[in-house]
Amino acid sequence: MGNSKSGALSKEILEDLQLNTKFTEEMLCSWYQSFLKECPSGRITRQEFQSIYAKFFPEADPKAYAQHVFRSFDANSDGSLDFREYVIALHMTSEGKTNQKLEWAFSLYDVDGNGTISKNEVLEIVTAIFKMISPEDVKHLPEDENTPEKRAEKIWGFFGKQDDDKLTEEEFIEGTLANKEILRLIQFEPQKVKEKLKERKP
Repeated sequence: MGNSKSGALSKEILEDLQLNTKFTEEMLCSWYQSFLKECPSGRITRQEFQSIYAKFFPEADPKAYAQHVFRSFDANSDGSLDFREYVIALHMTSEGKTNQKLEWAFSLYDVDGNGTISKNEVLEIVTAIFKMISPEDVKHLPEDENTPEKRAEKIWGFFGKQDDDKLTEEEFIEGTLANKEILRLIQFEPQKVKEKLKERKP
Protein backbone atom coordinates (compact mmCIF):
# COMPACT_ATOMS: atom_id res chain seq x y z
CA MET A 1 0.00 0.00 0.00
CA GLY A 2 3.05 2.26 0.38
CA ASN A 3 2.89 3.55 -3.17
CA SER A 4 -0.59 5.08 -3.00
CA LYS A 5 1.00 8.40 -2.04
CA SER A 6 3.49 8.34 -4.89
CA GLY A 7 0.72 8.74 -7.44
CA ALA A 8 1.24 5.38 -9.15
CA LEU A 9 -1.45 2.74 -9.13
CA SER A 10 -0.16 -0.58 -7.85
CA LYS A 11 0.23 -3.32 -10.47
CA GLU A 12 -2.04 -5.69 -8.51
CA ILE A 13 -4.92 -3.22 -8.31
CA LEU A 14 -4.45 -2.22 -11.93
CA GLU A 15 -4.56 -5.84 -13.11
CA ASP A 16 -7.52 -6.61 -10.86
CA LEU A 17 -9.49 -3.65 -12.20
CA GLN A 18 -8.67 -4.44 -15.83
CA LEU A 19 -9.87 -7.98 -15.21
CA ASN A 20 -13.10 -6.91 -13.50
CA THR A 21 -14.07 -3.87 -15.56
CA LYS A 22 -14.01 -2.73 -19.18
CA PHE A 23 -11.76 0.23 -18.40
CA THR A 24 -8.36 0.55 -20.10
CA GLU A 25 -5.03 1.00 -18.31
CA GLU A 26 -4.82 4.61 -19.55
CA MET A 27 -8.28 5.43 -18.20
CA LEU A 28 -7.59 3.81 -14.85
CA CYS A 29 -4.25 5.59 -14.43
CA SER A 30 -5.62 9.00 -15.33
CA TRP A 31 -8.63 8.50 -13.04
CA TYR A 32 -6.28 7.51 -10.26
CA GLN A 33 -4.38 10.80 -10.68
CA SER A 34 -7.58 12.84 -10.40
CA PHE A 35 -8.79 10.62 -7.56
CA LEU A 36 -5.62 11.46 -5.60
CA LYS A 37 -6.06 15.17 -6.37
CA GLU A 38 -9.60 15.09 -4.94
CA CYS A 39 -8.68 12.68 -2.13
CA PRO A 40 -4.97 12.89 -1.24
CA SER A 41 -5.43 10.22 1.44
CA GLY A 42 -6.35 7.69 -1.27
CA ARG A 43 -9.80 7.23 0.28
CA ILE A 44 -13.13 8.99 -0.14
CA THR A 45 -15.14 9.66 2.99
CA ARG A 46 -18.94 9.80 2.99
CA GLN A 47 -18.77 13.64 3.15
CA GLU A 48 -16.39 13.85 0.19
CA PHE A 49 -18.57 11.46 -1.77
CA GLN A 50 -21.61 13.64 -1.06
CA SER A 51 -19.83 16.76 -2.24
CA ILE A 52 -18.69 15.01 -5.45
CA TYR A 53 -22.31 13.98 -6.00
CA ALA A 54 -23.52 17.52 -5.30
CA LYS A 55 -21.38 18.79 -8.21
CA PHE A 56 -23.27 16.49 -10.57
CA PHE A 57 -26.64 17.76 -9.34
CA PRO A 58 -26.21 21.46 -8.62
CA GLU A 59 -29.94 22.19 -8.73
CA ALA A 60 -31.01 19.32 -6.49
CA ASP A 61 -30.46 17.86 -3.05
CA PRO A 62 -28.60 14.58 -3.63
CA LYS A 63 -27.40 14.20 -0.03
CA ALA A 64 -29.77 11.39 1.03
CA TYR A 65 -29.33 9.49 -2.23
CA ALA A 66 -25.55 9.92 -2.13
CA GLN A 67 -25.50 8.42 1.38
CA HIS A 68 -27.37 5.33 0.16
CA VAL A 69 -25.16 5.01 -2.90
CA PHE A 70 -22.06 5.35 -0.71
CA ARG A 71 -23.34 2.64 1.64
CA SER A 72 -23.94 0.27 -1.27
CA PHE A 73 -20.43 0.92 -2.65
CA ASP A 74 -18.58 0.61 0.66
CA ALA A 75 -17.91 -3.10 0.23
CA ASN A 76 -16.08 -3.59 3.55
CA SER A 77 -18.27 -1.12 5.51
CA ASP A 78 -15.29 0.86 6.82
CA GLY A 79 -16.90 4.24 6.14
CA SER A 80 -14.66 5.16 3.21
CA LEU A 81 -14.10 4.08 -0.38
CA ASP A 82 -10.67 3.25 -1.74
CA PHE A 83 -9.89 3.62 -5.43
CA ARG A 84 -10.76 0.00 -6.19
CA GLU A 85 -14.21 0.20 -4.56
CA TYR A 86 -14.79 3.49 -6.36
CA VAL A 87 -13.93 2.12 -9.81
CA ILE A 88 -15.82 -1.15 -9.35
CA ALA A 89 -18.83 0.93 -8.34
CA LEU A 90 -18.45 3.20 -11.37
CA HIS A 91 -18.17 0.21 -13.64
CA MET A 92 -21.15 -1.58 -12.17
CA THR A 93 -23.48 1.38 -12.44
CA SER A 94 -22.36 2.51 -15.91
CA GLU A 95 -20.92 -0.39 -17.86
CA GLY A 96 -21.94 -3.43 -15.87
CA LYS A 97 -24.17 -6.19 -17.20
CA THR A 98 -27.87 -5.81 -16.37
CA ASN A 99 -27.64 -8.50 -13.70
CA GLN A 100 -24.69 -6.75 -12.03
CA LYS A 101 -26.58 -3.46 -12.08
CA LEU A 102 -29.59 -5.14 -10.52
CA GLU A 103 -27.47 -6.76 -7.81
CA TRP A 104 -26.16 -3.28 -7.04
CA ALA A 105 -29.69 -1.81 -7.13
CA PHE A 106 -30.79 -4.50 -4.68
CA SER A 107 -27.99 -3.57 -2.28
CA LEU A 108 -28.98 0.10 -2.66
CA TYR A 109 -32.60 -0.64 -1.72
CA ASP A 110 -31.66 -3.08 1.05
CA VAL A 111 -31.13 -0.19 3.45
CA ASP A 112 -30.56 -2.23 6.61
CA GLY A 113 -28.42 -4.85 4.82
CA ASN A 114 -30.51 -7.81 6.02
CA GLY A 115 -30.77 -9.46 2.59
CA THR A 116 -34.39 -8.50 1.87
CA ILE A 117 -36.21 -5.33 0.85
CA SER A 118 -39.31 -4.00 2.60
CA LYS A 119 -41.85 -1.55 1.20
CA ASN A 120 -40.54 1.09 3.63
CA GLU A 121 -37.02 0.68 2.26
CA VAL A 122 -38.35 1.17 -1.28
CA LEU A 123 -40.06 4.35 -0.09
CA GLU A 124 -36.87 5.57 1.61
CA ILE A 125 -34.78 5.26 -1.57
CA VAL A 126 -37.53 6.61 -3.83
CA THR A 127 -37.89 9.63 -1.50
CA ALA A 128 -34.12 10.23 -1.80
CA ILE A 129 -34.42 9.98 -5.61
CA PHE A 130 -37.27 12.51 -5.63
CA LYS A 131 -35.07 15.06 -3.86
CA MET A 132 -32.89 15.02 -6.96
CA ILE A 133 -35.69 15.54 -9.47
CA SER A 134 -36.39 19.18 -10.20
CA PRO A 135 -39.94 20.39 -9.46
CA GLU A 136 -40.26 21.12 -13.19
CA ASP A 137 -39.48 17.49 -14.07
CA VAL A 138 -41.83 16.19 -11.36
CA LYS A 139 -44.68 18.04 -13.09
CA HIS A 140 -44.14 15.86 -16.15
CA LEU A 141 -44.25 12.55 -14.31
CA PRO A 142 -47.33 10.36 -14.79
CA GLU A 143 -50.10 10.96 -12.23
CA ASP A 144 -49.63 7.54 -10.59
CA GLU A 145 -45.93 8.07 -9.88
CA ASN A 146 -45.51 11.78 -9.22
CA THR A 147 -44.88 11.44 -5.47
CA PRO A 148 -42.47 9.10 -3.64
CA GLU A 149 -45.44 7.32 -2.01
CA LYS A 150 -47.22 6.71 -5.33
CA ARG A 151 -44.03 5.52 -7.00
CA ALA A 152 -43.16 3.15 -4.13
CA GLU A 153 -46.74 1.83 -4.22
CA LYS A 154 -46.45 1.25 -7.98
CA ILE A 155 -43.10 -0.58 -7.66
CA TRP A 156 -44.42 -2.75 -4.82
CA GLY A 157 -47.57 -3.50 -6.82
CA PHE A 158 -45.52 -4.72 -9.79
CA PHE A 159 -43.87 -7.29 -7.52
CA GLY A 160 -47.32 -8.43 -6.34
CA LYS A 161 -46.38 -8.03 -2.68
CA GLN A 162 -48.54 -7.20 0.35
CA ASP A 163 -47.56 -4.15 2.41
CA ASP A 164 -45.66 -6.13 5.05
CA ASP A 165 -44.07 -8.68 2.68
CA LYS A 166 -40.35 -8.79 1.99
CA LEU A 167 -38.59 -9.03 -1.35
CA THR A 168 -35.55 -11.31 -1.82
CA GLU A 169 -32.70 -10.49 -4.18
CA GLU A 170 -33.77 -13.27 -6.56
CA GLU A 171 -37.37 -11.97 -6.67
CA PHE A 172 -36.11 -8.43 -7.16
CA ILE A 173 -33.83 -9.34 -10.08
CA GLU A 174 -36.31 -11.70 -11.76
CA GLY A 175 -39.20 -9.25 -11.36
CA THR A 176 -37.20 -6.35 -12.72
CA LEU A 177 -35.86 -8.34 -15.69
CA ALA A 178 -39.42 -9.43 -16.50
CA ASN A 179 -40.83 -5.92 -16.32
CA LYS A 180 -39.00 -2.95 -17.85
CA GLU A 181 -41.38 -0.57 -16.04
CA ILE A 182 -39.87 -1.58 -12.69
CA LEU A 183 -36.38 -0.85 -14.03
CA ARG A 184 -37.47 2.65 -15.04
CA LEU A 185 -39.15 3.30 -11.67
CA ILE A 186 -36.26 2.19 -9.45
CA GLN A 187 -33.59 4.19 -11.27
CA PHE A 188 -32.68 7.82 -11.21
CA GLU A 189 -31.80 8.96 -14.71
CA PRO A 190 -32.28 12.70 -15.03
CA GLN A 191 -31.13 12.63 -18.65
CA LYS A 192 -33.88 10.18 -19.55
CA VAL A 193 -36.43 12.45 -17.92
CA LYS A 194 -35.12 15.35 -20.01
CA GLU A 195 -35.30 13.30 -23.21
CA LYS A 196 -38.90 12.33 -22.45
CA LEU A 197 -39.78 15.97 -21.92
CA LYS A 198 -38.29 16.87 -25.28
CA GLU A 199 -40.33 14.14 -26.99
CA ARG A 200 -43.55 15.46 -25.44
CA LYS A 201 -43.07 19.05 -26.49
CA PRO A 202 -44.87 19.87 -29.75
